[in-house]
Amino acid sequence: MLTELHIQNFAIIDKLDLRFGAGLIILTGETGAGKSIILDAVVMLIGGKADPTFVRADSDAAFVEGVFHLKGPEREAVHEVLKREDLMDDPDYVVLMREVRREGRSVARINGRTVNVGLLKELGALLIDIHGQAEHLSLLDPRAHLGLLDRYADVAKPLNDYRQTYHSLLTLRHELNDIRKAQADADRRIEMLTYQVEEIESAKLKVGEDEELRKERDRLANAESLAQNAQEALAILEEGSPETPAATDLIGQAAQALAALAKIDEGQSELSNQAELMLDTLSDIIHELRGYLEEIEFNPKRLDDVEERLDLIHSLVRKYGGSIPAVISYGADAKKQLDTITGAADRIAELEMQEAKLLEKLSKQGGTLSEKRKSAAETMGKGIELELDDLRMASAQFGVDFQTKPDPNGVPSADGTRLAFDQNGLDRVEFLVAPNPGEGLKPLAKVASGGETSRLMLGLKNVMARADEVPSLIFD
Repeated sequence: MLTELHIQNFAIIDKLDLRFGAGLIILTGETGAGKSIILDAVVMLIGGKADPTFVRADSDAAFVEGVFHLKGPEREAVHEVLKREDLMDDPDYVVLMREVRREGRSVARINGRTVNVGLLKELGALLIDIHGQAEHLSLLDPRAHLGLLDRYADVAKPLNDYRQTYHSLLTLRHELNDIRKAQADADRRIEMLTYQVEEIESAKLKVGEDEELRKERDRLANAESLAQNAQEALAILEEGSPETPAATDLIGQAAQALAALAKIDEGQSELSNQAELMLDTLSDIIHELRGYLEEIEFNPKRLDDVEERLDLIHSLVRKYGGSIPAVISYGADAKKQLDTITGAADRIAELEMQEAKLLEKLSKQGGTLSEKRKSAAETMGKGIELELDDLRMASAQFGVDFQTKPDPNGVPSADGTRLAFDQNGLDRVEFLVAPNPGEGLKPLAKVASGGETSRLMLGLKNVMARADEVPSLIFD
């Protein structure tokens, strides 16, 4: 609850220090005395608009600070925010501060540390509820109505059971969506991998064959030139011409001469041996040249086949790696991936069955919640109408509007349709009121006068005291 309020240089207030005790506190005074200014200061303190016009005429900045004693049901919620933002000091107190400067800049602080206004507003909503002609009317927000009704109806246990099922369904649907997406991706990937594996395997690549093919291509493409050179070499070595004897004949003559020389001068026998070796080497060269000539092909078709094969290898290397070993490795890996992409369809069918069961369970739990809420809403409405009678609104009526929304992916209902749901159940709840006879029930936000709004809020707060966790209430 609010225990201290310090206001300085705010509108007509020079300096004001207020201390509040427990129970009802009433500030009275004639028009213009400053009651609404105090309320404006509190609204700014808990995250409302920081208007530079609030700054007192002879000052540079206006300052508001509030000290709150945390001893009620709000304590846990406030602690959660403070711990989350690393702002916890004294667990029994929290201090809010707001400053606005004449040039328009404002500063918000919690426990002495600067924070953004959104955080100040979040914390302020847990500490103070303002009702009247001001803007801070929490019960006029339909989003808050279901939580208030649930606390009044004391449905914590069935709501917790429902939420456990709800979160189980969310987890299951998340997995189901991932698998469905993966399955769709897998179908496309299977098609691609199958094509790649077939393309690589059908090529029957061999390591090193590209180099061999390039050599063969060069031989086939230059067969005529190769044969001409080989034949010319053979003619010089073995055949000779009328003008020039063959090289083998000449070297043979030289070898005979050296052999005769070595018989006379044994010291030159090595030269004779070298000449014989040279003659043997020439014979080997001639033999190999003849074999080579026989292997030379004038085969344009084979040349085309080799060129086509090299083009295929080049294409595969370009797509799947920088070499034949890399392509072979890529194909093996693609085949392995194909073998492992299995079982998704069975898992999808299993999860879909579980999803249907969870939706049925949510439907029953949500229906139980709705029944308890409707029963509590009737009791609450009668109590609020009694309170309004005491507040001179004897003809006023109060009601709770329950709505559901169709959703093809929702929970099944008794009439065969499907209903939308969230973590709070199946219901969309809004408080309605008819302040005067004949007006009909309307949303609280459309109540006509500020005076009626304040009395309605007072009546609501009195009946819903156990449901509302905000410790400090201000009625203007």
